[in-house]
Amino acid sequence: MSRIKAAFWDPTGARYAIPTWPWRMSPPHLMTLRQLAAEGLRPGGQGVQAQVMWSSRRRVRVAFLYDVRLALPKRTATPRQLEALAKANAARRTCPACRADVGYVLPRHLGICLDCHYGPAEVAA
Repeated sequence: MSRIKAAFWDPTGARYAIPTWPWRMSPPHLMTLRQLAAEGLRPGGQGVQAQVMWSSRRRVRVAFLYDVRLALPKRTATPRQLEALAKANAARRTCPACRADVGYVLPRHLGICLDCHYGPAEVAA
C-alpha cells in the first residue's frame, strides 16, 4: 500500500473520528449518495457511516458513505406533485415578452427568449 493510501487507512475511526478508507478500498456495503440513487435507494435517515478520502491536486477530497443495508427505497412523486412540477417547468419555458412556450428554459440573465432578445435573424445564424 502506498504512503498516501496508508495515510487514509483508518477503518476503526481512531484518526478521523469515523471509519475512513482510501479511494476504491471501502467495503462493498458502503455507498455514496450517487451510488445509492443509482440503485433506487435513499439513506433513509441514517447518518454518515464512513468516508473515503483521496488526494487531488494538492488538496484532500472526501466522499461520505452510507450503509446500503439501512437504506430505504426512493419515494415516488404523487400525481399532484408531478402536475406542480410540470406547471413550474412550463413557466420557466414561457417568455414574458411574447408569451410563447419556447421549448427551452429561458436564460436567467436575459429573462426573455432568444428571439425576443436578439431578434429572429441572429438566432438562426
